[in-house]
Amino acid sequence: MRYLTAGESHGPQLTLIIEGLPSHLPFSKEKIDFQLARRQKGYGRGRRMQIEKDQVQILSGVRFGETTGAPVTLVVENKDWTHWQKVMSTDPLPEEAEKRRISRPRPGHADLNGAIKYDHRDMRDVLERSSARETTMRVAAGAVARLILEECGIRIAGHVLRIGDVEAKRVELSWDERLERAERSPVRCLDPEAEQQMMSLIDQAKKEGDSLGGIVEVIVEGVPVGLGSHVHWDRKLDARIAQAVVSINAFKGVEFGIGFEAASRLGSQVHDEIEWSTEKGFSRRTNRLGGFEGGMTTGEPIVVRGVMKPIPTLYKPLLSVDIDSKEPFAASIERSDSCAVPAACVVAENVVAWEVARALLEKFPADTLSELKEQLARYRERVLNF
Repeated sequence: MRYLTAGESHGPQLTLIIEGLPSHLPFSKEKIDFQLARRQKGYGRGRRMQIEKDQVQILSGVRFGETTGAPVTLVVENKDWTHWQKVMSTDPLPEEAEKRRISRPRPGHADLNGAIKYDHRDMRDVLERSSARETTMRVAAGAVARLILEECGIRIAGHVLRIGDVEAKRVELSWDERLERAERSPVRCLDPEAEQQMMSLIDQAKKEGDSLGGIVEVIVEGVPVGLGSHVHWDRKLDARIAQAVVSINAFKGVEFGIGFEAASRLGSQVHDEIEWSTEKGFSRRTNRLGGFEGGMTTGEPIVVRGVMKPIPTLYKPLLSVDIDSKEPFAASIERSDSCAVPAACVVAENVVAWEVARALLEKFPADTLSELKEQLARYRERVLNF
């Protein structure tokens, strides 16, 4: 299973093509639109979210509410395109191109590196594609992956652990309570006290023209033992999830379970002891390793956290250098958020969902949904009786 995205931030549309979905998968436009709406929410979002109301159009691979086994094409329209048609025209418009040319790279963005790599004198050719707007279609891909996971009894949820220097306290909640509280919170935080502090901090950063980063956590329950592999580096599922999380715009770090804390603990305080019962079969007494050993799932919940840096587009711009004159200038300002951590949490959920679903279909190759579910049921029975 794989996908490809195309489109620019201010182009006419964003496009997603998914290949390898089993046939007869119930396909819900409403569930995909729900995930896209979640991505657009969150305290600290900018004006772009007031313009775009993202909803998918299904162009191929689905008939009468089910996948056919053919590639699925999804499209999300950019409503702001009406104001950018000349700027983003596919036709030669020399005067318009020169008038709107961007020659001042923004620190922390792909602008300068991309311009040098692809030999662009107008850095809009870089920033339009490197924009976090592209994550719209990665969320759509994850929403499709979640349709598979739901059919297989696997569920996923995320929440915000930290924004700036405000860290949420750990709270014991049931799965449904965790989902409900995260959805209700403007910053997707489970700790009500920290939630208010986070919002105040975002207000302060916005007032000062600055931005904030944070830490998000994604949990996946119901994952069978043995997804991924120990035999090749590129088949390790934790490594693939780590790559997916760090590929999200502005993410700079990832950890599983207790993560970096393991460096300061003794081995006896890190590894998860194994136990067995007739009801559960093999399981772990703890889950400090976040559901992974040797690049494979242990059957315990996957627990992964990602670190997001503050968004580099600032309303009090940092210094940069004009690529034409080589003179120092304040960097160009593009419309941006003061904090996108809550929205990035939704993106993280969905890129993780994609990798888990992809690993599931690698373990249980199937042309139809019924074949997948039959294989998985037999495997779960074998694992229980191992």
